[in-house]
Amino acid sequence: MNSLNDVDVAGKKVLVRVDFNVPYDDHQNITDDTRISAVLPTLQYLQDHRAILIICSHMGRPKGKKDPSLSLAPVAMRLGRLLGQEVLMAPDCIGENVKQMIFDLPAGGILLLENLRFHPEEGENNDEFAKELAGFCDIYVNDAFAVSHRANASVVAITKFAPKSVAGFLLLKELDYFKKAMNDPHRPLVAIVGGAKVSGKLEALENMLKHVDKLIIGGAMANTFLRSMGIDVGKSKVEEDLVEIAASVMKRAAETGVTLYLPVDVVAASHCDSKAEVKLVPVQEIPPDWMALDIGPATSLLFAEALYNAKTIVWNGPMGVFEVDSFSRGTMSMVESIANSYALTIVGGGDTDVAVHMAGESRRITYISTGGGAFLSLMEGKTLPAVAALNSCIS
Repeated sequence: MNSLNDVDVAGKKVLVRVDFNVPYDDHQNITDDTRISAVLPTLQYLQDHRAILIICSHMGRPKGKKDPSLSLAPVAMRLGRLLGQEVLMAPDCIGENVKQMIFDLPAGGILLLENLRFHPEEGENNDEFAKELAGFCDIYVNDAFAVSHRANASVVAITKFAPKSVAGFLLLKELDYFKKAMNDPHRPLVAIVGGAKVSGKLEALENMLKHVDKLIIGGAMANTFLRSMGIDVGKSKVEEDLVEIAASVMKRAAETGVTLYLPVDVVAASHCDSKAEVKLVPVQEIPPDWMALDIGPATSLLFAEALYNAKTIVWNGPMGVFEVDSFSRGTMSMVESIANSYALTIVGGGDTDVAVHMAGESRRITYISTGGGAFLSLMEGKTLPAVAALNSCIS
């Protein structure tokens, strides 16, 4: 697809779709600006080339209604500090007032539009909404990998109306790293899949079997696989309707020569609470009224040994309820094992990203994706709707 390098942006109105859906505290202070920092190369390039810069993003889930607590105003202030330049804040993302503010912007000026999701048309991929956004610009840039798996107006429909549509540097970087990991990896290639549900990652698991040499399964989703082996996992979370499918995934792994690893011991408790009594037990000895909430040290060692000779590692999903200290050791151990590896290491967004930063190891990971859902869609072997839309605009 075309990128920023393929267009002349000097003096042009450039609309950049980013993902500034960053966490706020109770006082609307930004607690993590990783997603803002990730898109700075694109924004600085446009600054350097004297483009008239219009930025749009969503924030949270306001359900199509204006919600002051989900305003992007704090982001405008933080972005201004990072860029060393004032970032004007628009009162909305469409309308005559916004159009006038853009008209008044000088070359090198920057305007941040208000939350796109204050309008239900964004989530509906509405053509008229997209057409109005496209009308603001000479060039549209998608640098929002984290929402490129969604058919939203600002990433899909807009490409039908913008004079030119191209990919930003972050989007290209995300796709390039995933391509390195999945299409032409240095082997052995090891995929680590964790998190709560098999249902949310079943397609990813099935697609992984076509590519990987080893597959490590942890987190609550491992319980469904253990149950398929006839192991009683007590009151651990199990997706009963997927037990047979889990068994078929294990069978397919064996047939295709993929080595599949599951937990051999767990940290169990009667309930998920920092004050709960915990027990370290083999998976075959989980008490009937208890649940597995983290992998145990023997499993951490097993998984570390599986990673020892890896040349490429892809990880999506924690090994347990790492937000609670009592159940964080397994995930933290996984972070350490990956950080210590000499492999190309790529970590999917969301909770996994949080765990890596919590462990203070982000600098030792080759690449941390900004998108959880989009990353998972790629793991499933899907083409992202926003990428397909850009590809259709090649000129």
